[in-house]
Amino acid sequence: MPSVTDVDDMVESTTAYDVDDLRRAFPGLDPGLARFDGPGGSLVPAVVTDAVADTLRAGLCQRGGPTAQGALADRTTLDARAAIARLVGLPDARGVVFGRSMTALTFDTARTLAQDWGPGDEVVVSRLDHDANIRPWVVAAERAGATVRRLGFDPVTAELDDVEPLLTDRTRLVAVTAASNLLGTRPDVAALAAAAHEVGALVHVDAVHLAAHAPVDLGALGADLLVCSPYKFFGPHLGALVADPALLERLRPDKLLPSSDAVPERFELGTLPYELLAGVTAAVEFTESWGMAAVERHEAELLARLLEGLAGIDRVVVHGRPQRRTPTVLVTVDGLDPVEVSRRLADRGVVAPAGSFYALEASRHAGLGDGGGVRIGLGAYTTGDEVDRLLAGLRDVAGE
Repeated sequence: MPSVTDVDDMVESTTAYDVDDLRRAFPGLDPGLARFDGPGGSLVPAVVTDAVADTLRAGLCQRGGPTAQGALADRTTLDARAAIARLVGLPDARGVVFGRSMTALTFDTARTLAQDWGPGDEVVVSRLDHDANIRPWVVAAERAGATVRRLGFDPVTAELDDVEPLLTDRTRLVAVTAASNLLGTRPDVAALAAAAHEVGALVHVDAVHLAAHAPVDLGALGADLLVCSPYKFFGPHLGALVADPALLERLRPDKLLPSSDAVPERFELGTLPYELLAGVTAAVEFTESWGMAAVERHEAELLARLLEGLAGIDRVVVHGRPQRRTPTVLVTVDGLDPVEVSRRLADRGVVAPAGSFYALEASRHAGLGDGGGVRIGLGAYTTGDEVDRLLAGLRDVAGE
């Protein structure tokens, strides 16, 4: 974990970032609640709900054709692809695939890639990851007769281990998170990807948690395939997979006979939810209007305040101290079940949920079992007063 001084050094002036102004954009914000549940899904600004509602009212059915509604459906789809491409630095928006969720997309991708795997092939997954970037690869590898290797992490620091000892010339894919949704760790994905590429492996990056907190650059990460979920960064509930269209052209997913064989449509099952795609575009444009770099600075400032406060509460244990992290902190209170801590905080108007949050292997590897801890997630609309309110609640709960 970086010291407060280290975090302060990362923080630049935030005079242009007006969190009170930003909060006015979110109709779901309740002034009676201090919310730290953003890692499970952010609140949605009014521009997004308006975009969804307007699209539903527009009478869209299918893309293309001679009608204005068909043209609008087509434009809505292409605009959403372009928005996600901008968000992750993808040069060609034909590489954006939409699906019901990141989990569903990853299962589909794993099944497709595994068509070329067999006995002797190897896949590397990370214990730091959300299970949606572990289980699909494990299931696909086992069905193909391939071997699964697990990349561990230090239970104390929550830093990822070195991947190179696990790589061989039979490694076909390495799946890794860009940021842990449980412990906040931001691994050196670029270095890991470079090592994987040296042995000819593909790299699949889960950027679901990172995209809500920092700029994402597909090329800088070295990712061949990357997934994110718009509902983590102010958008509606669906998932996006991004890759170079040339890579997608080589893959043959299961599809209906009459459905399009073009990329990216060959990966999208059924009619897309145009209203949600409109919400995606609005969410990305909303993020762009504030600037993700400014959001990152704001959150770093609050993280320093949070870590300093937590260090002064004796019974509170902070799990993990990675050098680079999102503003996501997992804590436990000695002698209290995490669910009970969360309940007592809720009684004080502080929303900080408890659990392992589908990062089950990470929770177990960190010594927290299936119960995990209390996750504190700072976000773009979090205020300093809310952080102070959380700290006061934890002091009460810890008996101080």
